[in-house]
Amino acid sequence: MRGLLDPKMDFVFKNIFGSEKHPNILISFLNATLKPKDLITEVEIKNTDLNKGYIEDKFSRLDVKATTSNNEIINIEIQLKNEYNMIKRSLYYWSKLYSEQLNEGEDYSVLKRTICINILNFKYLKTRMFHSVYRMKEIHTNEELSDIQEIHFIEIPKLEDGSDEKDMLVAWIEFLKNPESEKVRSLEMSVDEIREAKDELIKMSNDDTQRELYEMRAKTLRDKISALNEAERKGIKKGREEGRKEGRKEGRKEGRKEGIEEGEKNKAIKIAKSLINLGLDKESIAKSTGLDLCEVEKLMN
Repeated sequence: MRGLLDPKMDFVFKNIFGSEKHPNILISFLNATLKPKDLITEVEIKNTDLNKGYIEDKFSRLDVKATTSNNEIINIEIQLKNEYNMIKRSLYYWSKLYSEQLNEGEDYSVLKRTICINILNFKYLKTRMFHSVYRMKEIHTNEELSDIQEIHFIEIPKLEDGSDEKDMLVAWIEFLKNPESEKVRSLEMSVDEIREAKDELIKMSNDDTQRELYEMRAKTLRDKISALNEAERKGIKKGREEGRKEGRKEGRKEGRKEGIEEGEKNKAIKIAKSLINLGLDKESIAKSTGLDLCEVEKLMN
């Protein structure tokens, strides 16, 4: 058997967690992430098409969208590379999901709780926790305005070894980290949904067409990451050049300033010497020239 495809690749993730044939996988993942009082029992999965154009488009989002039996709208996106925009990006897509629910003339009461789940294969937030949840709250009292908005960040690298695998979210992250690990083999024996996800991953990995699509998507994302890295390098180089240029400019300006100050001081010393020869007292000379008393005393001595 060939090696398994990486389930963290958005193409693979969408095929496993966003498949209408395997809704129990998504239901299990959502219950593990959201930990709702009333467990989700059904999901209606949206945008299941995965055509070649989407796969080869480096700007396409192969995310998972669904509505749940708890009357929620869910969006799940997985990111391999830090593009330094996840917070604004997530808020933007949340606002789109929220606003697109209403048609003209409809009442606001029909708006559903809207949740964005971001799975990141890099460390992003300052918190040490691997799973962070954000809602709108009053900043002084911490009183929640509403639970209609909820944004999750799951940072895979922050999951510590030895985390409790009885927590289903930990179990799912272990599957995403390394589906061939001993931990996941053990979980397969006790968790039906993880076994189902692993079977689907094996099936995809042994399918020549799916593997070809995976390689196409991997190349597209590599090209995107290369472009981002190149832009970052150019930005750093430009910043350094501008910094050096600004430094030279500031240096010239500072030099001129120091030169002027030195000239003014020399001029004041000449005047002070003349006033000393005229017999003026040191206080009057200091006041007239702007020199310190101690400088005038030195000149007198």
